[in-house]
Amino acid sequence: MAARPAAGGGFWVEVGAERFARWCDGFADRHGGLTGADLGGEPETQVLELASGDGATAECHVPFPPVDLVSASAASTPQAAVEVLAAHALIERRVGVLLVRRGGYAAGLFSGTQLLDHKVGSRYVQGKTKAGGWSQQRYARRREGQAREAYAAAAEAAAKILLPVADSLDALVTGGDAAAVAALRTETRLGPLWARERSPFLNVGDPRLDDLRQCPQMFRAVRIRLVEPA
Repeated sequence: MAARPAAGGGFWVEVGAERFARWCDGFADRHGGLTGADLGGEPETQVLELASGDGATAECHVPFPPVDLVSASAASTPQAAVEVLAAHALIERRVGVLLVRRGGYAAGLFSGTQLLDHKVGSRYVQGKTKAGGWSQQRYARRREGQAREAYAAAAEAAAKILLPVADSLDALVTGGDAAAVAALRTETRLGPLWARERSPFLNVGDPRLDDLRQCPQMFRAVRIRLVEPA
């Protein structure tokens, strides 16, 4: 569980859905118990903030918000609020995943953590050249053409695997290279998929089947901004 510095102080950790409740227990043990839990933010960006006895806070960003507001507001204790969020994170959702980079793509359909269907492929895209002048322009045009072919192949994979089941998806999660995904959003025929696109954006290298199989660990995780007491 790697930690990354957070803007404004503290650091980010990502905790798997299966481990979230245990992580909160450990947080409480280390910091003098849980003293409060406040669910805030917009429905699309909900955050459960946990306060502790020594002043440490854990801002838990809700995956696939909104969490059940009735249950969360009815939680009489911080621990009960944690249990509500843990149960929400563990819901078995039907999620489409589309990973795109210049050199490859992966489209997958998940039910919970189970990969139901997929298509993975690669396309050759020439690297940059140090040549100048006319040669550089020729290489650039060739690279752009190869990239368009790669994106077209990714769109075909999405159309084959995900578009027929778009109406049944709880979410579409994208990842890979942000510019490549942005280029693919111009594919209007994939509109029913883009309408279901949700965070997080998954940081993966050239998409491979192994990368695709690991995606549920990332899109089901709870992102937490942990701020220790001064």
